[in-house]
Amino acid sequence: MAWRANLSRNLKELRLLFSPTSAESAATRSFIEKNYRDLKTHNPKLPILIREATSIEPQLWARYDLGVERGIRLEGLTEEQISKALEDLVKVGASLKS
Repeated sequence: MAWRANLSRNLKELRLLFSPTSAESAATRSFIEKNYRDLKTHNPKLPILIREATSIEPQLWARYDLGVERGIRLEGLTEEQISKALEDLVKVGASLKS
């Protein structure tokens, strides 16, 4: 879980989009409830944007330097898979810097 402390080094912004009521967004909502505090504690200056919208599929977006963005659809993923997806986005940010 050391990668969590590297979020602010490799990302400029993190966005989570999900529906506040749909079953497809349940794992995303649970992930946010369990992990937001830890992520923000390790990365206090990183903007972590939580966006709720009716009838939207859950998504995770990372913005890197020079406006480069990568997104992942979270529909059907478990909390562990969402965590792995976020870790992969952090690794992409590290590879973009080198």
